[in-house]
Amino acid sequence: MLLIPAVGDALAKDPEWTAHVGVRKLTIPDTLFNVADYGAIADGATMNTVAIQAAIDSCAAQGGGKVVFDNGKYLTGSLYLKSNVELHVGEGVELLGSQDLADYPEIPTRVAGVEMQWPSALVNILNQRNAAVTGRGIIDGQGKPFWDAYWALRNTYDRKKLRWIADYDAKRPRTLLVENCQDVLIEDITFQRAGFWTVHILYSSYVTIEGITVRNNIGGHGPSTDGIDIDSSSWILIQNSDIDCNDDNFCFKSGRDWDGLRVNRPTEYVLIQDCISRNGAGLITFGSETSGGIRHIVARNLHAQGTRSGIRFKSAITRGGVVENLLLEDITLEDVEIAIDVTANWYPAYSYASLPRGYDIHKVPDYWLKILKPVIPKERGIPTFRDVQIRNVTARNVKRAIYAEGLRESPLQRFSFENVHISAAEAGTIRYAENWSFRNVVIETPKARRVRVKRSTNVVL
Repeated sequence: MLLIPAVGDALAKDPEWTAHVGVRKLTIPDTLFNVADYGAIADGATMNTVAIQAAIDSCAAQGGGKVVFDNGKYLTGSLYLKSNVELHVGEGVELLGSQDLADYPEIPTRVAGVEMQWPSALVNILNQRNAAVTGRGIIDGQGKPFWDAYWALRNTYDRKKLRWIADYDAKRPRTLLVENCQDVLIEDITFQRAGFWTVHILYSSYVTIEGITVRNNIGGHGPSTDGIDIDSSSWILIQNSDIDCNDDNFCFKSGRDWDGLRVNRPTEYVLIQDCISRNGAGLITFGSETSGGIRHIVARNLHAQGTRSGIRFKSAITRGGVVENLLLEDITLEDVEIAIDVTANWYPAYSYASLPRGYDIHKVPDYWLKILKPVIPKERGIPTFRDVQIRNVTARNVKRAIYAEGLRESPLQRFSFENVHISAAEAGTIRYAENWSFRNVVIETPKARRVRVKRSTNVVL
């Protein structure tokens, strides 16, 4: 057993801004609009896109209200919610996403950090305010055909050294997109089998995500089926949610490489609390899209069961951006591979674009050019991670306690740990770090193996 002595001052309490996150005021009229009155049929086979959209449009035109469903299964393509409208998917109701990509019209949006044309989500809230998606029913993306198409393309692209563009060429619908909106509530819904990301909050503010469940590993393991992605958005509240997916569970993003640096919009002022992750790549992940910066995040009372990483940071030397001022506390990790996982040079085959021989730069899609465009000067692409407080963490049955690797030109700065107890097979390594502090930190490993600290300054274990 390794006991790390106390160093540094006690950590700060919650910042004042945490009292102001989430929906400020939601005012939805009591008027009900039943989709059956607009021709929707709950047989799981009839395409209901037009009927459900007609109910939404009529509701909005009459000043707003609640769009409701009789019990049953409703097959649909993309739906577009409006201001002052609540889409209420009640218990006993299932919205089933079409498995035909043609039922998801392309729109200008941002996906994986790059602005481009991409299929609409199953449910879209675009440029609206005062809207909600609620109810104890199910929104099922029925994503397996999109998963299969992705893997077929990946098999080809990996051989051609095109891993970096595969996720963008394999167009797949997200389940719920909130883009350029204010005062939106997402509450109680169960989302399952997303074709791509499940809940994507983009360029939005004052959003509350309360009590949702994500189950993306039904009938297979959907690639890149993130749970909740907060992307260049602010004043967000996430709580009481349960995520089982096949990539990052709760994730913060702000743009990729040249295009993300061009937009330069941070994710900031986010409170996430009382949540659980199950299968997935990371309980809470910062990056890899860090170009606009990620800051002022409080995450507390989180629990991981079998998630691959617990607390996860990732970026690349073309991303840039500053990740800073984070408070992560009261976290329990069980059966994870890495408790604390930090890499500033993540997944080079995906992160770094290079056009293989035989391709004409003048004939590739515009979004390929955005990813291929170099960041100039190169120093602008170097990411920074600093001022991270981690306290009250218990981790059991972990393979590796910590893997943290910054960059020689940008060490991981001022990470502080208090009341951390990790039981792991391996202690792990810290490389390229500066001014880390430890108070009441215990790392238990066989034979009391120590964390290896290399090329670091003032990181004393």
